[in-house]
Amino acid sequence: MLLSDFDYDLPEDLIAQFPADKRENSRMLVLNRNEHSISHKHFYDIVDLIEPDSLLVLNNTKVLPARLYGTKETGAKIEIFLLKPVEDSTEHESVWQVLIKPSKRVKSGTIVKVSDELSVEVIKRLEDDGEWLVKLLYSGENLLDVLHRNGNIPLPPYIERKMQTEDIKKLDFERYQTVYAKDEGSVAAPTAGLHFTKEILDKLKAKGVGIAYVTLNVGLGTFRPVKCENVLEHKMHSETFEITQDAADLINRAKSEGKKIIAVGTTTVRTLETAYQKYGEIKACHDHSELFIYPPYEFKVIDNLITNFHLPKSTLLMLVSALAGKDFIFEAYKEAVSQRYRFFSYGDCMYIC
Repeated sequence: MLLSDFDYDLPEDLIAQFPADKRENSRMLVLNRNEHSISHKHFYDIVDLIEPDSLLVLNNTKVLPARLYGTKETGAKIEIFLLKPVEDSTEHESVWQVLIKPSKRVKSGTIVKVSDELSVEVIKRLEDDGEWLVKLLYSGENLLDVLHRNGNIPLPPYIERKMQTEDIKKLDFERYQTVYAKDEGSVAAPTAGLHFTKEILDKLKAKGVGIAYVTLNVGLGTFRPVKCENVLEHKMHSETFEITQDAADLINRAKSEGKKIIAVGTTTVRTLETAYQKYGEIKACHDHSELFIYPPYEFKVIDNLITNFHLPKSTLLMLVSALAGKDFIFEAYKEAVSQRYRFFSYGDCMYIC
């Protein structure tokens, strides 16, 4: 299986730079696998499309304000992208794995000042994909509060802001986050969930649809391209996930009763399929996933999927191709391009049923 098999042409102006005016107003391409049909809806129609007694499973991770801008002692401007903490915080200090840009003149001991209450001390360069180990030095009582005051939402690189006003920054803080996000730990949003509102969730519950939440902290791998032409040689980055006992009970009960499990987003799919592969069922756990799903793949847990449109040659495009069939997915993407759907994180979505 070749990487070039998963390429497609996308006009640059179809890459969404801002979210839809309202979350639920995004367009939705519906792929019916049994009928091999494609139809055009809006996300608010999801309430009519999901059958009563189905179980909707969502990823409730929260995006960290992981992008920091600072200045070296020389005056040079530096961007620090927080990836994950590697040690428990002590008072006013926390060690993290990060990306640094530009990194050419950065070395051990370099100090980057972000603000009066936050500086970054470089410890060393790591061997893995240009990552660094740094120490965050902060004067506030709580690191998360400090990051909220000084950090920026880590939008993906294809969202290019010519101007970053306070209003735009505020918009990103609100809209690049799901309405049910709970615990901060991700460097990218589980974007399929961005279309949901509290009202839509309430309508689904009133209709008899069950709701379960899992947590997978979206890591750097979401931005990393596949570099090998032979897809099977690609290695996924590890991402941590958690399934509570309540969620496990809901999912196992739904499976045993033959109810449909509808995953919201590829991160939810990877969480559930990883857990099943490891334990033979969904059980309460705190674990990690390196699962790479590509055609052909037999899904053990999920039936249907709500997902955004994915980048060419990406592992996420391979995952949806495994679920709906590569030819059907590429037919749908061609239709989405011709109908000028908006693509990627802030874009429209599809429902594979």
